[in-house]
Parts: sequence; structure tokens; C-alpha cells
Amino acid sequence: MFLKKLSLINYKNFASENFDFDAKINCFVGDNGVGKTNVLDAIYHLSFGKSYFNPVATQNIKHEEDFFVIDGEFQKNDREERILCSLKKGMKKIIKRNGKAYDKFSDHIGFLPLVIISPADRDLIIEGSETRRKFMDGVISQSDKEYLHSLIKYNKTLSQRNSLLKYFAVNQTFDKTTLAIYNEQLQEYGSIIFHKRSEFLEEFIPIFKEQYLAISGGKEPVNLTYDSKLLDDELLTLLERNLEKDKALQYTSVGTHKDDLNFEIDGHPIKKFGSQGQQKSFLIALKLAQFYFIKKQAGTTPLLLLDDIFDKLDENRVAQIINLVDEENFGQIFLSDTHADRTEEVVKKIHQSYKIFKL
Repeated sequence: MFLKKLSLINYKNFASENFDFDAKINCFVGDNGVGKTNVLDAIYHLSFGKSYFNPVATQNIKHEEDFFVIDGEFQKNDREERILCSLKKGMKKIIKRNGKAYDKFSDHIGFLPLVIISPADRDLIIEGSETRRKFMDGVISQSDKEYLHSLIKYNKTLSQRNSLLKYFAVNQTFDKTTLAIYNEQLQEYGSIIFHKRSEFLEEFIPIFKEQYLAISGGKEPVNLTYDSKLLDDELLTLLERNLEKDKALQYTSVGTHKDDLNFEIDGHPIKKFGSQGQQKSFLIALKLAQFYFIKKQAGTTPLLLLDDIFDKLDENRVAQIINLVDEENFGQIFLSDTHADRTEEVVKKIHQSYKIFKL
């Protein structure tokens, strides 16, 4: 699978721009602020129906304009596929495949598998558990529709249960029967989510360790561990045990929406004990593991976006990554960098065709 053409209208800093891409490596070079990352984000948008960097959809529209359009022509399984994503202020976002709009955005997830590696990934280490859950959810959802649907239903039920808890508090009332219905629904969807996350990590962790070994040269042992209260009890039991607490807080304090992923180096949290270089290698290994996992599950090679990847990495680690990318098991790659000469020097070492776009 590869992206042949990309057309942008009023997307972020671009008024109107067209790109014809190489089937293997595409490099965007230029000073900070010229829009290198914005091109990568537009490609991400076509895959996921949203920005990787800015969750507020309207803020991706160019200043003083009313709409944006991202139009991509793909080659997938010997077929031409055209994906169009557009948004007009005051209206719902539209995603079309070959001219036909999707009824549900979730039907599009996984159709164009994609992995992005960016400095923004550092949030996975420094932010709270929500970012790490979203990472797990994003990887699993690209190849497992049942998981994605269970997640959507779980979140909807969770929102309803939280609203009911607020209603009880405001009106000083309590209805055990209605609450029990939501509890049972959370148990049903939550158990699917929990088991699928557990199965995913069983397969994912060895791939991740292998990638870290390749990037770091095997200097430090790393690990991922799943942190979930469902490892000890059924969700229904946890909900009943925490009922008084939930009534006081007016929201649901236990469940798969509280799960976390522990990132460890030498048996310690990487957030506290990992150097900047180790943290960056950890994140790149995490994303490369995501790439290989999705490739295996989807049966097609994901697009790989490398945003400012050479920043804060020593030459040895950059060389290791280039060696990995030089292997035939990668498909189309898009990368951004501020140094045109450095980029060209690096891509010349990769025995693949390439294009350089100076923005």
C-alpha cells in the first residue's frame, strides 16, 4: 500500500498544495514552522479521520478560512483508493472513500494502517495513564473491529453511568436497578477490552524488546507491564465494592478506563530513571513494534511517518534505525527534518528510491 498523491486546501498553514510521492521514501525538509509536520499530520488525518497533534478539529483549518480539504490517492492491493477528509466550520467532518461518505468513522479505522513516530510521543512517558491507554487502543483497533466497537460501547455506557451518579447526588436519590443495568453492560464490554489488551501485550512485548535491542545495542533491559485492577477481580465485583466511593465522587472510579501500561528500564520507571536518549529509543522501539504488530495483523504494510526523528538521538542510534528501515519489510516512509544535507546523506545510505520536498 502506498500514497501516490496528496492535495491540501486550507489545511493548517497550507492554502493550496499538491504532492506526488515516491513509492518508498519521501522527505520534507525546511526550517521550523514551514509546515513539514503539517504534511505528515494530513496523511495521518486520512488514516484516522483526525489530527495526531491537535484534537480540536476546527483548529486545523487555516486562519481566516471556513473549511479544509485533504485528498489522497492510494494504491492498495492493486486497486486505486481515494480518501477525502473535509471539515466546514459549524458542520460535521466528512470522510469519503471513492466518493462515498462513511456512516461511521469507526468503519474507516484500519483501512489505511499507519504508524507515526514523533517528538510528541514523549507524552506517552511524561503524561498520565490516558495517553498510554490511547496508544494500546489505537494499535489494537486498527486490526480488531470487535475491540473498537466494544471500546465505543464501553465509553458510551461509562458516560451514562457517570451521568446517573451525578443525578443521584443532585436529587439525593438512588436507583439500584438502573445502576445495575449499566454495571452489567460495563462488565460485558470491559471484560472484552481487558482480555484483548492482555492478549495483545502477550504478543506485543517480545516484539518491543527485540526492537529496543536493535536500536540500543542491548545495553539495558526494558519491559512493559499491564496495570489493571481486572487482573485480580471481575469488573462487576469492583463496581459493587466501590459503589459508595463512586456515589461520593459522582463518577466511576474503577474499570478498564483506569488501566495503565508501565514503562520500565532496568526494573525501574523509565520516566524517572531513563536518560533522554534511552527514553527516545524506548519510544521508537514502541512505535516500531506497533508497526510490525499491525503489519502482521492487517496483512498489509503500514505507512510509516517519522517526524523529526533525528532530533536528540546520537549518531549510533540513528545508524541503527537507518539499518532497520533499509530492510525490505518496510513500505512507504515519510520523514521530516530541518537539515536538508543531513537528510539526503542519510537516505542515500538506504538502498531505496526517494524524493526530497523542500518547503
